Amino acid sequence: MAKKNEQEFVQHITPRSVDFSQWYTDVILQTGLCDYAPVRGCMIIKPYGYAIWERIQAEMDKRFKATGHENCYMPMLIPESLLLKEAEHVEGFAPEVAWVTQGGTEQLQERLAVRPTSETIFCTMYAKWVQSWRDLPMKYNQWCSVMRWEKSTRPFLRTSEFLWQEGHTIHATAEEAEQETMQMLDVYREVAEDVLALPVYCGRKSEKEKFAGAQATYSMEAMMHDGKALQAGTSHFFGTNFSEAYGIQFLSKEGKLEYAQETSWGVSTRLIGAIIMTHGDERGLRLPPQVAPIQVVVLPIAAHKPGVLEGAKAIADRLSAIGVRVKFDDRDTVSPGWKFNEWEMKGVPVRLEVGPRDLENGQVMFARRDTFEKFSLPMEGLEGAITDLLADIQKTLFEQARDFRNEHTVEVHNYDELKAAVEGGFAKGMWCGDAACEEKLKADINATTRNMPFDQTPCGDTCCICGKHAAKLMYFAKAY
Repeated sequence: MAKKNEQEFVQHITPRSVDFSQWYTDVILQTGLCDYAPVRGCMIIKPYGYAIWERIQAEMDKRFKATGHENCYMPMLIPESLLLKEAEHVEGFAPEVAWVTQGGTEQLQERLAVRPTSETIFCTMYAKWVQSWRDLPMKYNQWCSVMRWEKSTRPFLRTSEFLWQEGHTIHATAEEAEQETMQMLDVYREVAEDVLALPVYCGRKSEKEKFAGAQATYSMEAMMHDGKALQAGTSHFFGTNFSEAYGIQFLSKEGKLEYAQETSWGVSTRLIGAIIMTHGDERGLRLPPQVAPIQVVVLPIAAHKPGVLEGAKAIADRLSAIGVRVKFDDRDTVSPGWKFNEWEMKGVPVRLEVGPRDLENGQVMFARRDTFEKFSLPMEGLEGAITDLLADIQKTLFEQARDFRNEHTVEVHNYDELKAAVEGGFAKGMWCGDAACEEKLKADINATTRNMPFDQTPCGDTCCICGKHAAKLMYFAKAY
């Protein structure tokens, strides 16, 4: 078994160690994931990037439906009067709202917001649709785009317009709504870890960092290869904050008029950014097989020789027949070496090479994108071997990311230790709960609280920022 010990330098991708930000930009452009749009802060998602989003969407959507949710669609334009009903919510989003003030040649009597999120329109409709406890729960989700007029943008991570899903549910009791909130956070965690191979820390956000209008916000936080955090998904318990503002009431079993308990939860195309920055290397993308648009690329070698093209195509067809996403690359306009580089850069998990000697010997040559290992396997039983190989690559990528995260998560006990830790990863320490400490952290080193893990086993009894008594365990990090 041969193994490439060192990654070859790709001339048009800046090394991560030199400039991580430029490396990221080079990767997304060179691999054809997206391009810059002529509209400020927006991106064009190209077919290869959109195919990854479709995989994420499919995995999420089947889990949403399995947990009793239905898809719907709400308008993208929201009357200003609806936004103003929940003061904390509108205050939180006001700086990011894009407004429509004119339709055709006529000035609008009321400004329309291009949705930054859809709580207000869902609440308006729920108030119309709900009469009694028999109508509950209502568990709706929509796949759409939203607009937030961001000052600083970066493709996939933070753009003015982005794709996402937003779930909005209403329930008869707070217990049901809280259960929903936690269930959807766990759905997100499952997709992140099992499909995207992203290890995440799940927990509750601080009061300062929670969603505007929520009683509680829970998040999953992933660590990127530069040690920064990326909030990969959030789930919010609203209680009756929105239902009181929008009049979502129902007649209970006891005949009393009560306000519905509400939740909201969402993930977006920033998950693609998370995949890139967690798994990518000096040669470009490394895509987990579960989410890769192409799982195996089949390359005929010495294709001009008799039987090679036919033999390679037959192998590709065998793999397609068992549901493997296969690309048969029979282009004769570029060399095999050029193809190797292209598909490695695009992160295809497995490269399968078929030449005349392979056909003669009844074998094929494999190359793993995750470890650069190359080895041959017999054509007999090829389907099972590929299935096992893809599963092993998925497992290896997750373990590599988990080990990296664990190695770069440091338990801290004072402010100096915290400041040192967040320069290259996460700090895990005690926090007094005072927002003043969060503001100091942000002002001093541009770091933030990420979330409080559900396991609150203490690692001390004093706040690692101010030194006062502390009873809350918190993850701290610099973040995207």
